Amino acid sequence: MALGDITPVIIAHNAAATIAETLHSLASFPRVVVYENGSSDQTVEIARGYDNVHLVQGGFIGFGPTKNHAAELADTDWVLSLDADETLDAQLLASLDTVALADPMMVYELDRHNFFKGRRVRHAGWGNDWLVRLYHRGVHRFTDVQVHERIELVPGARVQRLRGALNHSAVTEISQFLVKIDRYSELRRAEARRSYPVPVILLKTFWAFFHTYVVRLGFLDGWRGLVIAVSDSNGTFYKYIKIHADQALERERLGSP
Repeated sequence: MALGDITPVIIAHNAAATIAETLHSLASFPRVVVYENGSSDQTVEIARGYDNVHLVQGGFIGFGPTKNHAAELADTDWVLSLDADETLDAQLLASLDTVALADPMMVYELDRHNFFKGRRVRHAGWGNDWLVRLYHRGVHRFTDVQVHERIELVPGARVQRLRGALNHSAVTEISQFLVKIDRYSELRRAEARRSYPVPVILLKTFWAFFHTYVVRLGFLDGWRGLVIAVSDSNGTFYKYIKIHADQALERERLGSP
């Protein structure tokens, strides 16, 4: 059976609100790797309650590097990379159970459905969200970036889409946006040093809102689309202003204008 040749791999941090549902949807897999990093909630205890879960605890070194490290812990070369707030529906599980795994150059895309407080969001950049998540770790790997990681395809790779949905409980509480903005901007701060003048930062901030709410039709998702657009603009602002402030403070310290 194909499921026996695939290892779901999850990195988890303070995922107690969602990880039980994720692991329940993976009950048919012989082994699931959960790489937990520094949770202060019940994530570890929940993961330990599943017989097919191999729990590993370690540090977080950015999303890309951490996912690559976690993939090395899998029992199989075929890795199904998941987040701790994603679940497989029955059709996707059936597709995975019959997928051909003979060619390591193949990668498989999943159709992720993003939910915001119980309702699927179809616009604002959250719709038509096909992601490569099933891959052979001996050929493909995640990009070594702190945030917005993706599986980097080698030349000659072939992509096939699988039927079924990967349901993503992206937002259960609006406050999650604030936590994500701060975490992602801190990771960006550690990785990128390019600074922009304040007027440019403001233009990028306004454009982020307009792009999400108007260009990507976020307004069609009502108040949810508005929240996403405001969050995108705030994320853009803090991503760049933190770097700008760091460099401005350094110039002040050195007595430069």
